[in-house]
Amino acid sequence: MIDDPMIDPNEAPSTPRRLSLPWLIIHWVIIVNFLIEIAYAGYQVFFVVRPEGSGVGPLGSAASGIDFEMMVTRRLYASEAWIAIAGLAIYLAVTEMLPRRWPTPPPSIPPTPPPAA
Repeated sequence: MIDDPMIDPNEAPSTPRRLSLPWLIIHWVIIVNFLIEIAYAGYQVFFVVRPEGSGVGPLGSAASGIDFEMMVTRRLYASEAWIAIAGLAIYLAVTEMLPRRWPTPPPSIPPTPPPAA
């Protein structure tokens, strides 16, 4: 085993390193931003952009009588929601899941000097 004062021998190799406070704040701001975007787009699709007289939620049988502009608007908001969901999934995979699957990097080893000629 390599004796390195920077590595705790009792620490499990899959334990991620802690972020400093500024990076932790940025990390959570990104996650909350994705969640707000998903909630906003869902709210627009299911509650705001709907034909007159139809209920809240999916269109159902009202989809056949909706005008083109409203259908396009709903689809754009739905696409926005799916892009935000995919972005959140990728961000969490890269920042949370991937570091836990990688082993702890080995300590840096100083380069060996070239042999004397």
